[in-house]
Amino acid sequence: MVKLGVLKGDYIGPEITNEAIKVLEAVKNKYSYDIELEYIEASGEAYDKYGEVLPQISVEKCKKCDVLLKGPFGGPTELVNDPKWRNIERDAILPLRKIFDLYTNLRYVKTVKELLDFSNVKREVIDGVDILIVRELVSGIYFGERGERRTEHGRECYDVEKYNEFEIERIAKKAFGFAMQRRKKVTLIGKSNILTSSVLWREVVNKVAKNYPAVVLDYMHVDNASMQLILNPKQFDVILTTNMFGDILSDEASVLSGSIGLFPSASLGENNFGLYEPIHGSAPTIAGKNIANPISSILCVSMMFEYSLGRPDIAKNIDDAVSKTFEQGYRTADIAKKGENTIGTVEMGEMIRRNL
Repeated sequence: MVKLGVLKGDYIGPEITNEAIKVLEAVKNKYSYDIELEYIEASGEAYDKYGEVLPQISVEKCKKCDVLLKGPFGGPTELVNDPKWRNIERDAILPLRKIFDLYTNLRYVKTVKELLDFSNVKREVIDGVDILIVRELVSGIYFGERGERRTEHGRECYDVEKYNEFEIERIAKKAFGFAMQRRKKVTLIGKSNILTSSVLWREVVNKVAKNYPAVVLDYMHVDNASMQLILNPKQFDVILTTNMFGDILSDEASVLSGSIGLFPSASLGENNFGLYEPIHGSAPTIAGKNIANPISSILCVSMMFEYSLGRPDIAKNIDDAVSKTFEQGYRTADIAKKGENTIGTVEMGEMIRRNL
């Protein structure tokens, strides 16, 4: 039996996670798959009950699970200084990744045939895009030394970008391994003309590349890469990059398919344990309106079966069910053209469940 920990998240988090769970229930019935759900309090829900966004009791529950499904965490931007929401990233999201050493973050960027004309990027540019972004997730500037001090010019704040060879080597091996299963190309993205940490990345990745002679390795500065993702995204197969650059570039790449509400992510370590979550935030302004797109969360379930549970056949069936729903013309508001009929969060989840 598989034990799945569910952290529903904030605002639209429970709405879209609920639809993913319905799809998961359909999987259980269709395949007689034995999976137990454990609901775990975190973020705003945990703060209301325990006064902490990631209490130790929740961490211990996570440790007893085989895999985690997480909704987006966070509150409204206007409440950024509210104690409940002020340090969600630092006190809940980053610790979850660090505690379980989930150093590999995977984000797919695939364009959808039925949505090519919805994107703001020209159809001929995005048709056929299929990119896997491999982002280092437990080091770099998000985990480096940070602080502030008083100077003669007032407050001064700093965040330090720091990597060691071991951290780079292990994520590079993952990226080349994935490339071997795809089109055999890795593009390393950094800023080695300025950052010494990026120079180290290039040196270490070049060494790792020697063990994968079938894979083509190239390098791109992050500023050029951010342009190339829009101008010529089909040149990319596997993108390998740092924590911060990966965070920014993967959100940018989401515009190729027209909506960030379509994209899941997987955070993995050395074993099969993984944390699966949409790449977007909790969207407080649309919460409770039944308009959020649940596909990002549903596709998290697909990635879970592919990378943690060893059932790529089930993953493909979920992907096919989503594709069929698009083919049938169903759209949530974020992926609909002006004047097109739309369906809500619950209805989209139900259509995908039925197709599965």
